[in-house]
Amino acid sequence: MKTSAERLAALGCAGLVAVSVAGCGSVTDAVKGDGDRSITMGTTSLTSVLDPAAAYDSGAWLVLRNSFQSLLAYPAASSAPSPDAAQSCEFTGGEATLYHCTLKSGLKFSNGHPLTAADVVYSIERTKKINDTNGPVGLLDTIKSVEAKGDTEVIFHLSAPDATLPAKLATPAGAIVDHQVFPADKVLANDKLVGSGPYKIDSVETMDAAGGGKVPGKIVLSANGSYTGDAKLRNKKFTVRYFDKADSLKAALDKGDVDLTDNSLEPNTAAQVRSEQQGGKTDLQVVEGDSNDTRSLVFNTKDATAGNVAVRQAAAQLIDRKTLARDVFARTVQPLYSMVPAGVSGHGTSFFDKYGDQDPAKAKAILSAAKVSVPVKLTLTWSRSRTESAEAEALKKQLENGGLFQVTVQHEPDWNAYKKAWTEGKYQAYTVGWFADYPDADNYIAPLIVEGGAYHHGWDDARISQKLVPEGLKQADRGAASGTYNQVQTIVAENVPLIPLYQNKSFYASKSYITGVEATVDTTGVFRFWEIGRAGK
Repeated sequence: MKTSAERLAALGCAGLVAVSVAGCGSVTDAVKGDGDRSITMGTTSLTSVLDPAAAYDSGAWLVLRNSFQSLLAYPAASSAPSPDAAQSCEFTGGEATLYHCTLKSGLKFSNGHPLTAADVVYSIERTKKINDTNGPVGLLDTIKSVEAKGDTEVIFHLSAPDATLPAKLATPAGAIVDHQVFPADKVLANDKLVGSGPYKIDSVETMDAAGGGKVPGKIVLSANGSYTGDAKLRNKKFTVRYFDKADSLKAALDKGDVDLTDNSLEPNTAAQVRSEQQGGKTDLQVVEGDSNDTRSLVFNTKDATAGNVAVRQAAAQLIDRKTLARDVFARTVQPLYSMVPAGVSGHGTSFFDKYGDQDPAKAKAILSAAKVSVPVKLTLTWSRSRTESAEAEALKKQLENGGLFQVTVQHEPDWNAYKKAWTEGKYQAYTVGWFADYPDADNYIAPLIVEGGAYHHGWDDARISQKLVPEGLKQADRGAASGTYNQVQTIVAENVPLIPLYQNKSFYASKSYITGVEATVDTTGVFRFWEIGRAGK
């Protein structure tokens, strides 16, 4: 969830920390004797640190979004944040450099301590002071200073226009912590956290990490009696269990050790469950929804071959996203012709507008006009994929359609080595996924395009980095900024430093008695524990 290459080691690879689930205990045992049975979700989005100043992966944010308040939050199915702990927030002045928030009255942390403007200031300053290299501090880098006026007024002074600040504050990077509990200069232990969200964290059980040490294996939460926000809880207890493999999670779901999963099942498994559900052959159900996760084919534009824009344009002309979605991913992804996914303001079809469907004749014409000899020899490298090698092999077949390319596929199983190699420009072409911090067009463009971006493709265009991206950040009306971001995507489609391939769909599987999942699956990336209920069980 970083706006740099490190971000891809966090959310982009939330399952990197290999762990053993041995000794985690049974969820049934954990809730035996409870007056109100806990609903248990399983996930493969592993995590290590839960303190908001250092937590920057999907496994941690899953819990923090439900146990901490921020000034703003994302309502269901909305890409615009709304007040949460705040009563109101707005930019003041001519440009987006001054942001003013008024807190609601009567806010309290789960320990009974009052939540005031001083806690908001403390939380922001604390994250910046701790400056954890693996944390979300980068999301706050435009905040020059923040001040409290009385108990309810907070003013952010920005070093440059940043209309995405509300979106950033609506993430756990903006989580409000209790200044009486959290130390100012170091991270608090996972089992000591205190927030003001709908739930409070009751316990954190650990499990052994494959590389040594301990990581959370099970987190038990219960309703926060001090919560005064808008969420209406449909359960009183919620447990999150972490699994190192998707098949282990599916087995736990089948056995009833977990009641539901997040979007962690392998795509073909999710498709199979969906088919069995439609045929009445399972007690499981699958809710399908939008996701804001995207995947791209990236080019090293400094490479002698991939650096030729005609080669990249020809490749874009040969990609068949529909076949990829149908034959490789069993329709658990949808074709993407835009850097910005569907459901997010600024989504477009720039790559379809430029290249249309796969057309080898047009690709040949592009290469001929540039006097590029065929077949173009290209190496495609991959590391992590939900379909193992199937995705890369399908892309190889598509690029070789018409005999214009000769593609060699290579696999780098070590994710850290993969990141290091693409950063150092050792690959010609490679596939990478992007998990946005917040659903705003800027978060899909600036981190990936400006000055080579997190993918280190080596391409930059001054029209984008010096003009359009800064212009977009001045527009507090994010809907009105769509035109600016569409201009960016037109330039990207022309130059092809990367090719958007597909947008993931979300598939949440659960037991048939679980309700409310459909109310919390959308492009915000927020899974709302409070919407989940248990019917007739």
